[in-house]
Amino acid sequence: MRLTTRTNLALRTLMVCAVNVDRIVRKSDVALAINASENHLAQVINQLGQAGFITTLRGRHGGFTLSRPASKISVGEVFRSFEADLPFIECFSENNTCPLKGVCRMGEHLAAAVEAFYATLDPVLLSDLVECNSGLEAVIRLDAQSRLGDTIRCERALAQVG
Repeated sequence: MRLTTRTNLALRTLMVCAVNVDRIVRKSDVALAINASENHLAQVINQLGQAGFITTLRGRHGGFTLSRPASKISVGEVFRSFEADLPFIECFSENNTCPLKGVCRMGEHLAAAVEAFYATLDPVLLSDLVECNSGLEAVIRLDAQSRLGDTIRCERALAQVG
């Protein structure tokens, strides 16, 4: 099984948010931290927001934050959110043109394997990936100089949203 780049970027983005939970995260900061294009990341951020993983804030001091604690975000849930619309194999597609359609038994086994993959990731939480991981934190912790100002802006912005 191979995951899409979007799924990979989504998980990295959520990890940046979890490590920098005390501030509003900006797309440009995340792109730099995880080595991604801002254009591609914009699509991922939009999908993360629509799926309810992040809360986005517009404006000059806008950005995004986790919409719930990292301990409440399942990696399996994130992967399903990004991969569910992509059929693993033609059998799973509405546009299935395989001549074996209806008589092949492999599809049911592949469906079980894909579900087992997600089920393995369901108990893995975002917090499991970031807590007590100083190596990861060193790579994706955002600029400490602006952290205090961002924390104040984050508290104000979230107070307006809530």
